[in-house]
Amino acid sequence: MKQYNVTGMSCAACSARVEKAVSQVNGVTSCSVSLLTNSMGVEGNASAADIIAAVEAAGYGASEKGASAAKGSSASEYDEQLKDKETPLLKKRVIASVAFLAVLMYFSMGHMMWGWPLPVFMADDHIAMGLVQLFLTLAIMEINRKFFISGFKALWHKAPNMDTLVALGSAAAFGYSVYALFAMSNAQLRGDSEAVMAYMHELYFESAGTILTLITVGKMLEARSKGRTTDALKSLMRLAPKTANVIRNGEEITIPAEQVNKGDIFVVRPGESIPVDGIVAEGRSAVNEAALTGESIPVDKDPGDSVSAATINQSGFLKCEAVRVGEDTSLSKIIQMVSDAAATKAPVAKAADKVSGIFVPAVIVIAAVTIAVWLLAGQTVGFALARGISVLVISCPCALGLATPVAIMVGSGMGAKNGILFKTAASLESAGKVSIVALDKTGTITKGEPQITDIVPAEGVSEEELLRLAYSLEKKSEHPLAKAVVALAEERKSGYDEAEDFEILAGNGLKALIGGKEAVGGSYKFIGSITDLDKRAAKEYERLSGEGKTPLFFMQNGRFAGILAAADVIKEDSPQAVKELQNMGIKVVMLTGDNERTAKAVGAQAGVDEVIAGVLPGGKEDVVKELKKQGGVAMVGDGINDAPALTRADVGIAIGAGTDAAIDAADVVLMKSRLSDVPAAIRLSRATLRNIHQNLFWAFFYNAVGIPLAAGVWIPLFGWQLNPMFGAAAMSLSSFCVVTNALRLNLIDIYNAGKDRKIKAKHKKEEKTMTKTLKIEGMMCGHCEAAVKKALEAIATVDSAEVSHEKGTAVVTLSAETPDSVLKKAVEDKDYTVTEIK
Repeated sequence: MKQYNVTGMSCAACSARVEKAVSQVNGVTSCSVSLLTNSMGVEGNASAADIIAAVEAAGYGASEKGASAAKGSSASEYDEQLKDKETPLLKKRVIASVAFLAVLMYFSMGHMMWGWPLPVFMADDHIAMGLVQLFLTLAIMEINRKFFISGFKALWHKAPNMDTLVALGSAAAFGYSVYALFAMSNAQLRGDSEAVMAYMHELYFESAGTILTLITVGKMLEARSKGRTTDALKSLMRLAPKTANVIRNGEEITIPAEQVNKGDIFVVRPGESIPVDGIVAEGRSAVNEAALTGESIPVDKDPGDSVSAATINQSGFLKCEAVRVGEDTSLSKIIQMVSDAAATKAPVAKAADKVSGIFVPAVIVIAAVTIAVWLLAGQTVGFALARGISVLVISCPCALGLATPVAIMVGSGMGAKNGILFKTAASLESAGKVSIVALDKTGTITKGEPQITDIVPAEGVSEEELLRLAYSLEKKSEHPLAKAVVALAEERKSGYDEAEDFEILAGNGLKALIGGKEAVGGSYKFIGSITDLDKRAAKEYERLSGEGKTPLFFMQNGRFAGILAAADVIKEDSPQAVKELQNMGIKVVMLTGDNERTAKAVGAQAGVDEVIAGVLPGGKEDVVKELKKQGGVAMVGDGINDAPALTRADVGIAIGAGTDAAIDAADVVLMKSRLSDVPAAIRLSRATLRNIHQNLFWAFFYNAVGIPLAAGVWIPLFGWQLNPMFGAAAMSLSSFCVVTNALRLNLIDIYNAGKDRKIKAKHKKEEKTMTKTLKIEGMMCGHCEAAVKKALEAIATVDSAEVSHEKGTAVVTLSAETPDSVLKKAVEDKDYTVTEIK
């Protein structure tokens, strides 16, 4: 996705106009415009020049976003990137506007309503008073000329926006007041004092000035609040270290962090930030990784361990080799993910976008009809005009446009603070709608590496003797179970004897001479075939196997010595995470390739609802496909073999410590690699969805109630009428209320399960399907498959796509008739060639 800055947008109608213009450019497959961040994300192969030209033709400005922040810029560039430029300018406009408006209100309202004294030259000269009001209003209009420039420019391009409404409303009030002032001067020349007083009451200069001032106040409050919604992104960008201490030509020098190259050796002292991702070459220390994972407990680092940019070295001196620099560091990828999430649109925003596209023209028509109706009803021009102006200035497309993006920005930022990264706005929305969570066993529910859980020595053998024998025998083996034995022995500081004539017995175990005596280790079946095992050994084998553990039998000099049991133990937080998901009304399913006995044992420990065992590496995707028939599915995994299932699921959630393939395929990444972050992510998604629905309700409700009130619909029934000034005040506060409501998401504790509610699963209806097979050239690997699959499944009528780079095909299952050209374009936009569709 390429990102662009967009200038000149003032409301949802503007963003809809830009989106429509760019979407029509050849080569653009998708376009998403964010009013909140004044940015645009574009996918496809269209050139930047064509995209910028399309934006400019629509009446706005655009430029490509630089990646300086992600790459590690200088301090001054950072300040420029993060600086709130809008609020200070609006603040100056507000102060100047209020100063002139105060004087204007004194003359127009103070004297007329409360008899406040006037200067001598104005005391009895109504023309002089009108002229003073005119010049004061002109000053306010000049200060806020941006409304008129933007509003009428948009009108000229046939794309009216919020500024158009403000400009038309204030210009109408000013224009009619000028007309009334001229009419009053004519009446004075005729000596018609009654007409003079009548026209005096027809002056709306203070309305024009108040409308502009109040809207500017609202814009300032909105800008300040919008600035706060991007605090999470700003704080992430500020984490990027500015400098690095590198070793070059045998000397330590300090250089800007963006100049560190892959392979450079850099040093980090206690208290300093690590400048780029690297591997520890020398030294030991504890590193605080809270900036990336949200985990406050420091992590010990030894030679060979990886370190990440923006984490803080706390205790020892480290010398590291740079592995990922610039925009490839973990921090840069996090910043990019949060930025991309803000630049995309959630499906829930589509209704608001459709309304926003026609909202402003509709309001202008309603205002014109309102004026015409009141004139036909026999009211004065001034009264009818006041009703029309009220309609123009109370209508607020901004609240509609901001309802979704502000909540998405705060929600994704809140997730990033806690090590939960949503790649798109759609993934943040979808996570809250899942009714089934499928968990991969190894590395997700479990730690992913075997540990010794039980030591069962034979009669007459101590635990220490059994462990020493096992350690001596397994020390030369590279088998994962052997490493578990060695790890326990080293942890307990057990001694060992040197093994001679070491031999691996393929499929059975291993043997060696230890202290001149033959020692053998292996499975129950193998050891049982070469020595007699008593009933106790058989009973322990049954017990340990039933618990999902792997028993390792050892004997020495022909005599049974005992059993060590190994298992891939579950993570400490897995049972609690599963319980929280179930309390949220979510069915939890565990997928594993293990045998059913082992799988059920682990599933029982974790407390899952269903265990699906014996799943082959390629079969997880098929399981997810079946589960999707029951409702929305989230798949949680960490391995390469999980990538297809992560792509197939409604929401793919990757464990951060997993493979790059899994992280690339996922929609959500958990940086802390803790299962407890899965219910936290769903909790955050649900809270964000609730906030969006509240914002949309307020925006629609405000306009549905405000516009009829402004038009005077209730005057015949209740006598209710709205002064244009109060309409402007309501408009200025509506957007502020929406943004402020979104900021409440910052107060949510996403790990607090006390307020969880169960939601009813929405079962998907079975639909008639059809299939098409595409022959595709250019696919070389699993990543190519994933890219084609994702492109095809992004089409609304595509239920699924089975892609094989080996066969060079994609079998597409469709829920409705889909033109071949649409399928072909989706694939070829990813730079592959479709040769045939049948």
